Amino acid sequence: MTKNALIVIDVQQGFDQLDYWGPRNNPACEDNIRSLLGKWRSEGQPVVLVRHDSVGATSPLRPGQSGNDFKAGIDGAHDLLISKQVNSAFYGTPDLDAWLKAVGISSVTICGITTNHCCETTARMAGNLGYDVTFVLDATHTNDRKDVEGKIIPADEIARITGANLHGEFATVRSTAEVLAN
Repeated sequence: MTKNALIVIDVQQGFDQLDYWGPRNNPACEDNIRSLLGKWRSEGQPVVLVRHDSVGATSPLRPGQSGNDFKAGIDGAHDLLISKQVNSAFYGTPDLDAWLKAVGISSVTICGITTNHCCETTARMAGNLGYDVTFVLDATHTNDRKDVEGKIIPADEIARITGANLHGEFATVRSTAEVLAN
């Protein structure tokens, strides 16, 4: 069986603070991630957990508070834990690219929070670095955002556009059901 690392990005309690982040989409995101984790762990495939350790003074993701902790059912058996302060998991500690190469992994599956920030950035970098990338869109979520004119872009629209941006160039975008069926 070819090794395929599941990269679970920033599934942290601080993202439950919707008064800080704004309305979100995809309430099934966390359950889908837990299903993917169950498959990877039961098959002995590599699991990489990524945690955003924010340096922002007001961020719910700052270390030392409960918002920095993983959500229930996410922490558990894993092969690598990455701590990062920027969007891409490839700019964290320890070095994700070096680890993947050292253990002979050329395929990655990405899920987590948020769709259009840390997940998309990591997928783009993985694609640029030559990895075979699967992006599990319904195992991510994002929040409504304001455009440059101050108009709200709904989270579902942002996720749809992220999927379109990634599919075919940086990744293969799939659903949780499709990934679990393989």
